[in-house]
Amino acid sequence: MRLFKAITPMLAALLSVAAVTKAAADDLLPQLPVLGAPEQDGIALQTPFTALAREVQFLDNLLLWIIVPITIFVTGLMIWVIVFHNRRANPEPARFTHNTPIEIAWTVVPALILLFIALFTFPALRHQQIMPEADVTIKVTGFQWYWGYEYVDHDIEFSQFILERDELADYGYTDDLYLLATDTAMVVPVNKNIVLQVTAADVIHAWAMPAFGVKQDGVPGRLAELWFNAEEEGIYFGQCSELCGISHAYMPITVKVVSEEEYIAWLERQGAEFADAPRAAQPVQIATSN
Repeated sequence: MRLFKAITPMLAALLSVAAVTKAAADDLLPQLPVLGAPEQDGIALQTPFTALAREVQFLDNLLLWIIVPITIFVTGLMIWVIVFHNRRANPEPARFTHNTPIEIAWTVVPALILLFIALFTFPALRHQQIMPEADVTIKVTGFQWYWGYEYVDHDIEFSQFILERDELADYGYTDDLYLLATDTAMVVPVNKNIVLQVTAADVIHAWAMPAFGVKQDGVPGRLAELWFNAEEEGIYFGQCSELCGISHAYMPITVKVVSEEEYIAWLERQGAEFADAPRAAQPVQIATSN
């Protein structure tokens, strides 16, 4: 009886450790809605959850409104020429070679259209390419065929692999997220500037997150940057977007956006699990933008 009483606390502790290990599948984070994912039979862009994504979608819609009338106009001209200026309808073709007003028009009008597009494009490009002061900095490395993450301010490193179909439920994902969900997620705080330093270890990869409106090639030997500021807590999915080998289609990206408090708690947990060496008992901090 005494032996049983002595063993019981030990068993309880072991069960507790097992429960924590199982819960590590979702990193002990709260249940989050899936906000950034492709839709079955969808034809539109994903809902934007950053200012960058809204700018990208605005430019996409702007170009659509410009290119559709141009396409209709050019198609109409082609039909007009085919119908009224074929050999049967017009057996004696005109012999002139120049028309100065038309030549000026088809030079000036496209130039004005391109200038109009540039007025909206250059500010959007500048917004993406000028890195803000980072609240969180993460180095992302593409491998054949998975992703590696290093939280450079907190000595945390881990890899991200695709989940097989029979593993989805163990990690809290539904079957329709097969080929999107991964065993670990890049966790970031909501409403903070996240700067990613993107590179690759073997061939060119590309870190892309449609709901954030960002995409950056990872080139071996080079370090490129992108940034985003996610506005809602949730789960977002992306993909490698550079053809990188036989398993290119099987290196998805998972990002979990959480509250600042949950993010700090996650850092503390992952520090013991993923850090190269045990961390001293120091308060965890994240940068705060001015």
